[in-house]
Amino acid sequence: MKRFRNLVIFYTVFMLLALGAFIIYINKFHLNLTPGSYNESEMEVYKKVWSDINSGMDIYRSGINKCALIFWAALLLLGYALLFLVYYFDIKPVKDIKDYADEIARGNLDIPLDVNRRSIFVDFNESFDIMREELKGSKLREMEAENKKREMLAELSHDLKTPVATIQATCEVLELQKKKKREKLEQEGTSDLKEIDGELEKIGYISQKTETINELVKNLLRANLDDMEEIEVNIIENSSVYIEDYFRSMKEYGNVILDNHIPECLVYIDKLRIKQVIDNIVGNSYKYAGTDIHVRFDEVQSASDNRSGVDNFIKITVRDAGPGVPESDLPLIIEKYYRGKDVKDKTGYGLGLYLVKWYMEKMGGGMEYYNDNGFVVELMVKKT
Repeated sequence: MKRFRNLVIFYTVFMLLALGAFIIYINKFHLNLTPGSYNESEMEVYKKVWSDINSGMDIYRSGINKCALIFWAALLLLGYALLFLVYYFDIKPVKDIKDYADEIARGNLDIPLDVNRRSIFVDFNESFDIMREELKGSKLREMEAENKKREMLAELSHDLKTPVATIQATCEVLELQKKKKREKLEQEGTSDLKEIDGELEKIGYISQKTETINELVKNLLRANLDDMEEIEVNIIENSSVYIEDYFRSMKEYGNVILDNHIPECLVYIDKLRIKQVIDNIVGNSYKYAGTDIHVRFDEVQSASDNRSGVDNFIKITVRDAGPGVPESDLPLIIEKYYRGKDVKDKTGYGLGLYLVKWYMEKMGGGMEYYNDNGFVVELMVKKT
């Protein structure tokens, strides 16, 4: 591009110099009067003829100058036209490719390359644009694969929370049973306690390793959720009975009491996400309240923008009889990683209710929570 600009400047200067030299040459051309041996009357005639010749020369010189100027201007314009054609068909495509390559280097793969069919670089341009499309597709596939991987790790690490907590609770029960048995044996005067001490040591080892797993999973979950734009939620029509059956299967969370049956209908849910939602809510009540957990199902309506003006929902109310959540913590417990002041001795990630609210909204429903002689969570599951 710089060379072409220098060529245009050189051509312009050359043409101006050529014009100046031609004008100087033409204007320097004069006829000189060389008087001979003429008498006075002949000299007068000679001067008159000479004056007419000079007048003719001036007219001729003026005509030559006009023709030369017109020819020079036409030649200048023709040269500029040729230079423009060279620029448009040969140099501009190279400049466009350079600018295009700079955009690709910056990661901008959405701008297509304009292909001039009359350019000698048409095949190259098409190949370059195909390369851009391939790079864009490759980048999208890479991003999708990376998001899938992060999503899978986030789901796996979060779902490991329940079995890890179950192992920890089992270790605590076994340790308590073994300690009571050891005390009883000591009271009976049994001297050989090596076997039961060995069992207690193994239980403590399992409990210690479980706590290590819990911390590793916590770090993994935090790293992936911080870096992940969105967790996938696949909503399909399912029978509402699936939700009731899952509540009935939750034996590891103490006494989960269903106050009534869920109305049989079709609802919009993601089976995996609704299980995570229920696990989080019931698991929190079991961990922090330690009381019976009551579940009630109701059919409700809510205002909507659709043609009927309303949306139909199944409201699931999960209630415990614990101390509830401190009023100062209540607005904050749905924030990512937030944990209340009174739960420092409990294991957790501070993600449970954050994910519950996020999943429910993605499934077209919602979530509300409040204190009412215990902690209450209401889930709104959208009906079809």
